[in-house]
Formats: sequence, C-alpha cells, structure tokens
Amino acid sequence: MSNGTVTATREYTIPGVHVTDRTVQVPLDWSRPDDGRTLSVFVREVVDPTKRREDLPLLVFLQGGPGGKGPRPTGPDGWLGTALERFRVVLLDQRGTGRSTAVRAAALTALGDGAAQADYLAHFRADSIVADAEHVRKAVYGGRRWSTLGQSYGGFLTLTYLSRAPEGVAASYVTGGLVGLTASAEDVYRRTQPRVVAKNALYRERYPDDVEQVARIADRIAAGDVRLPGGDLLTVERFQTLGTAFGMGPGFERVHWVVDEAFDDAPGYEDELTDTFLAEVEAATGFATNPMYAVLHESIYGQSASGATAWAAQRVRDDAPAFATSARPLLFTGEMIYPWMFEQVAALRPFRDAAEALAARTDWGDLYDLDVLAGSEVPMEAAVYFDDMFVDAGASLETASHVGNARAWVTNEFEHDGLRLGDIFPRLLARMDARGGALPSA
Repeated sequence: MSNGTVTATREYTIPGVHVTDRTVQVPLDWSRPDDGRTLSVFVREVVDPTKRREDLPLLVFLQGGPGGKGPRPTGPDGWLGTALERFRVVLLDQRGTGRSTAVRAAALTALGDGAAQADYLAHFRADSIVADAEHVRKAVYGGRRWSTLGQSYGGFLTLTYLSRAPEGVAASYVTGGLVGLTASAEDVYRRTQPRVVAKNALYRERYPDDVEQVARIADRIAAGDVRLPGGDLLTVERFQTLGTAFGMGPGFERVHWVVDEAFDDAPGYEDELTDTFLAEVEAATGFATNPMYAVLHESIYGQSASGATAWAAQRVRDDAPAFATSARPLLFTGEMIYPWMFEQVAALRPFRDAAEALAARTDWGDLYDLDVLAGSEVPMEAAVYFDDMFVDAGASLETASHVGNARAWVTNEFEHDGLRLGDIFPRLLARMDARGGALPSA
C-alpha cells in the first residue's frame, strides 16, 4: 500500500498540546492485502506546541482493551505530559474502535451467520493491530523506529510487535501488560480468580457495613422485576460484575458509593432500589460504548495450541461455589466476560452469534514467537503490579524472564491503572535512561 492511503484531516492546538489527525487506509486481512476489503485507522499525533517543528523521537501508545480507543487528550496531563517533554506521541484508535472503522452491530449482522461474523472479527486481534501500526510507522513516519508504551492489553500488543516486527521498535515500556506467552484463557482466569477473592475480602474489610447492604440488594434483585433505565432486567450476576472496578486504584470507593445509595428508605418504598443506583449500575455494566471489549475478550488468548476458549471464565466460575448468586457474603466478579451477558445486556445482544462462534473457534494463529522474543535486542522496561487483579504478576515475571533485554520492576504501590494515576512512566523512563536508553531511531 502506498503513501496515497494517508490523508491528513486536520491540525489544531489545545492548551499545551498541538494535534494532527490523520486517517490511514489498511487492508482488512493483512495476509491478503489486495482482496479489496479495507478499513480506516485513525491516527492522532500530539506534540508540545513549542516543539512541533523539532525532530523528536516517536512514542506510539498501545491502548488497553481489547476494543479500547486511544486517549482523548485534554492537555499535557499525567503520563502524556511526561511523554511530551521528549517525544512526539502517536495515539492510535485500534481498528474497530473510536474513529477507526467501527464494528457496528447492523453491519456485522449483514455479513451472515455467527461463523461469518467471527471470520471478520478474527482480523481484529493483536497481529492485525501490529500490522496496522507498522503501516502507519512506514507510511506516515518514513520507517523511523519508534518506542512503544503498552498499557494492559497494550502490553500483549507489545509482545506481538516484538515477535513480528522488532525492527520497528526502539524501546518498549509496558505497564500491567506482560501476559503469559503460552497461557490459555482458562489458565489466565484460574490464576487471577484467587486475586478477585482477595480483593473482595479487602473491600469487606474497608466497608464492613456494605456486607449487609450488598446482601439486601442481591435479595431484592433476586426477587425479580428490577429493571434498569434502558429496560434490561437486572440480575444478581450482572450486579456482581461491578467488581471489575476492584482492579483499579479507587475501585472499592466506586462500588461503595453505588451500593451506598441503593435504597433511600422513603416510607412505602423501603424495598425499592433507587433510580440513582439503577442508572449507575447500567452505566458501569452496559458496554454501550465498548461492546468489542466483551466480544473479543477471550479471543485475545487464542493461539494454535490453546484450542477453543469455550467461555473459559464461566467454566472457572462454575468451579467456585463462592461466586454463586445465592452465596452470602455475595462476591463481586472481576474482569471476566460470561456468555449470559450476550442475553442480558442490550448492547451485547446483537453480537451473541459472533461471540458464540468466537468461543468455539479453534483455528487461531500464534501471536508470539518465543524464539524471536528470547533473542530480542529491544530494551524493555515493564511495571509489574504485584496485586494486579487483571494480569497475574507471576505470569508477568515468567514472561519477562523469557524476553531478551526485558527488565521488570515489581511494585505494590499501584493497581492496574497505575499509569493513569501514578508516576509509573517517569520511573520507567529513568530506568531506561540509566541503562543507556533506546536503540537508534534510524
């Protein structure tokens, strides 16, 4: 594909950040780039306005997810502010997200049955995302090496990038995203579920009065006919998914304040859940803005030796009676996607056939080349969160030990969102500088 596939759409400055937006055309199927099926990938470049004409090194941000769009900058804040001190930063909307060609329910359904839909969605995994990034690097930036910053799923993408196109990478920074290189989806959930149990215990310790309140809420939901504002019937298992927040720094507080306002005990309405509570539960569990996160979630672990993912999280949950909807104290669940969500959640129902077909799929290609990774010369600095509820720290350290030139910093100061809330990126930069910095960009 030629440079003619790149279109600069607009250029503007917000306080502290100069922005250039581009759209890049890429093939749907990188193994058959000339079959006529294409997608657009949206590329947002940001730079310190005072440095906009300088020849700065490049940093591409690999977003978490799957199905997550790139950050929308409001200023030189947080890790981005740190990055703008030395980099020209590239923010990609991964294919199917944000302003890149979206995966919409109606268009997906028009492709045919669930198998046809799954065939299409199989082109939205890490291998295709990395191929898109490489095309952007070559078409927009003349093939200069760039550094990568991978948050969560962005760390998975980093490992695929270093497996498939290490020549494009000058240095890699990973935050909470070193996945087990040969781990199946079931392996992942069996290793992370005990951490979910531990987080529940910490939540109850911090908010002991919530134990009774959560049980009261669950009993009311189980009694039936609790409707969310959009019309979905609220179930106890959907209520339990609020626990995904436990993997983030302020997660206990987020859940506590939702639970705190569940009942207002007005005369005659003592057993009715409040509109505030129902609206907050719907927003937190509805997937209205990111259905691809649910649809693609287990497929990111599919590789040639893994077999079908087959709703791994549900199978692991079924082996743990403590997570039953009737258990008391009621346990909240973590970053798991379950098949019933595609029946109960309005935004996911149109994707049910595709999700079922993806769960049954067995012909996955490998995302990581263990030999290439072992011989990697690209310097990597990775933050491993000791208490991470989403990515098992033990698996992360096993991966770090296998990847050449990778060094891990283990910390219990942060949860999975440490990049956003803490000083993770400055620390990783300092560690990289101390060992000699990135490879030459040329």
